[in-house]
Amino acid sequence: MAPIAPAVPAAPSADDKNRIQSYRRMMDVLQCFSTAARRLTLAQIATATQLPRPTVHRILGALKEIGFIEQDVKGGGYMLGIGLYELGSLSLANMDLHREAQPFVDQLARQCGASVHLGIFNGHAVVLIERGEADEPRKRLSARLETAPIHCTGVGKAVGAFLPDEVVQRVAAEGLQGYTPHTLTTLAALQRDYAKIRKRGYALDNEELQLFVRCVAAPIRNASGRVFAGISVSGPADRMTADLQQQLAPIVVETAAAISRHLGFSGG
Repeated sequence: MAPIAPAVPAAPSADDKNRIQSYRRMMDVLQCFSTAARRLTLAQIATATQLPRPTVHRILGALKEIGFIEQDVKGGGYMLGIGLYELGSLSLANMDLHREAQPFVDQLARQCGASVHLGIFNGHAVVLIERGEADEPRKRLSARLETAPIHCTGVGKAVGAFLPDEVVQRVAAEGLQGYTPHTLTTLAALQRDYAKIRKRGYALDNEELQLFVRCVAAPIRNASGRVFAGISVSGPADRMTADLQQQLAPIVVETAAAISRHLGFSGG
């Protein structure tokens, strides 16, 4: 029997070529933005991409629909959308942070005799990907992810305090739900608390998500120095007193710093 010749891939159709060209143009638009050019006008994007304004306007409209671009209603400028932060967070999660940080989570739980939570920011809240308990085997959260709001949890605020201001404002615009009488429900109050967190290097949750539960948390940085995750210890309020929070804070901060160094961060 004669050997069967391998199938020759079909040449891309005209429709395929058009779709590929559209995707490339979308990438051209997205790549116009940078840390130095966070907000751009339609004219600036058209000039940078050398595309006709109607084409750029159509691309921006499509990117807005899927959350990759947002438009300033007052000024008319365009910014990268929160959908990209979500994808970036998923990419960071794929670095297996939970695997890299697992020994630190276990050690912190034993050292503090409290529950430990590790989480990554997903664009809206902090997704808890690892938990350690002082008195029982480690429990992975892969089967049931939980989230920690960035305005009323220790690990959430530890991350939120270091997010770009425009991201915080977008999350706040979605609503700062009040869970207890101690929850910060206004952007102004949250920003004041964030300023304190940045100054001292750690966050506190004093019964802000759940009554009779307190915690202390610290931010984790990636190799480039960006805060993208956090770690916290928590316990019942009658045990996790203000004095104990102050005693545990340096331990939590050093653990977060050790994880950051393990991930490649070499800054102070």
